[in-house]
Amino acid sequence: MEKLYLICFFIFGAVFSSFLCVVGFRLPQKINFVKGTSRCDTCYHKLHFFEKIPILSYIFQGGKCKWCKNQIPIIIPVCEILGATLFSLAFYRFGFSYNLLIALLISTLFIVVLVTDVKYFIIPDSILIIYGILLIVVQYFNVGPKELLYHIATGIGLFILMYLIMILAEKAFKKESLGGADVKLLFLFGLVLDPMLGIISIFIASVIALPVSLLVLVKNKSHMIPFGPFLILAVIIILYSGITIDKILNILT
Repeated sequence: MEKLYLICFFIFGAVFSSFLCVVGFRLPQKINFVKGTSRCDTCYHKLHFFEKIPILSYIFQGGKCKWCKNQIPIIIPVCEILGATLFSLAFYRFGFSYNLLIALLISTLFIVVLVTDVKYFIIPDSILIIYGILLIVVQYFNVGPKELLYHIATGIGLFILMYLIMILAEKAFKKESLGGADVKLLFLFGLVLDPMLGIISIFIASVIALPVSLLVLVKNKSHMIPFGPFLILAVIIILYSGITIDKILNILT
């Protein structure tokens, strides 16, 4: 039965991530992603059912639109694979629980932000507000009102810390180094992490982002990389690994 659930979560993760890609592409452009039909963004051809099958349609079409032969953005199958993997891993790790809902929320946030931040270098406030509300509701039932207030206070503290880091970085590099949305993400992290783990998530994100930024600098001569996806990936690593401050201290000592 567990294998069947894992397969179902994998399929659902792929399908839902495909939809989230549409949200990520259309929301920053203020295009209706609920009523609008699925179409090629180059030739505007309405996609048939077999052209909308997550992962497989990209493979069978050779990564190109069947009609105009333009390349389908690689980020779409990447997000579908990531979403499918994260959904199945979330169930394997947490089973049916409130922690599963939290893991799925963070995973879907990762998919949306990956698209919007990579393509447009923005994270819409509407996305952060929606996920903030959902996480607060889930945590209310998961840990109770008193513990929820503690997490909200943690979120505020992490927000202030990240804001100070942004100010110091701007003064040091004489230019904008972090986006305001990256700072707001830390409030969401505080809703699911303890204070120290929230701080550690910033460190993990920076470690992961460093080689990527160097690669981008060498290849494209660009000094800009989206930091939001790295921050959320760091939280996913912390949540899925089950790491705690005590475990980190034991490793260090």
